[in-house]
Amino acid sequence: MNKKIIPAIIAKNQEELEEKIDKVKDKFDIIQLDIMDGKFVPNNSIDFNFQIPETKCNYEAHLMINNPKDWIENNYSKVDTILVHVESTDKYEKIINLVKNKKKNIGFVLNPETSIDVIKKYINQIDQILIMTVNPGFYGSPFLPEMIDKISILRKTAPKLNIEVDGGITDKTINLVDKAGANMFVSGSYIIKSKNIDIAINKLREIIR
Repeated sequence: MNKKIIPAIIAKNQEELEEKIDKVKDKFDIIQLDIMDGKFVPNNSIDFNFQIPETKCNYEAHLMINNPKDWIENNYSKVDTILVHVESTDKYEKIINLVKNKKKNIGFVLNPETSIDVIKKYINQIDQILIMTVNPGFYGSPFLPEMIDKISILRKTAPKLNIEVDGGITDKTINLVDKAGANMFVSGSYIIKSKNIDIAINKLREIIR
């Protein structure tokens, strides 16, 4: 299964968003935008009328917000994949249909305390599942090793599904989630805050090769 490392971007304004995208745009196929409303999680990020600069990358929006439906209707054209927390809605079918009707990829996100049983029946209708390996909302939150079993169970349940992990992914933890069955690895502060992004990326890629 194709393995991808994906940088996650948190930004307070358009200038910061463009600056961070510029740092990584030539090094990755996919960039994740962390959208936070300060309510679903205790932080704000890209909660303004943002614009994506011209790049060759695909973009996925990780919606850490209370009203994913409204965001999707207003912003779907800016991104390629939309990742919705199952804790932010109980209208799973409607969200899947809304995103698919917009010709975008759809994934569900599970917080650490949320069981995969919540979305088992939808696995064949979606493009990926993102398992949070931290409590969401901040760069640099500590990795939760108890999520490894959750990844393994999901991989056995869905052998061909794209399984993404997000939170505390560094050169010390990526091997654990790789062996558990993840194939998409989101790294925020380890990449964005590193003194040398190329060295940081190459370390991660070498480990999962």
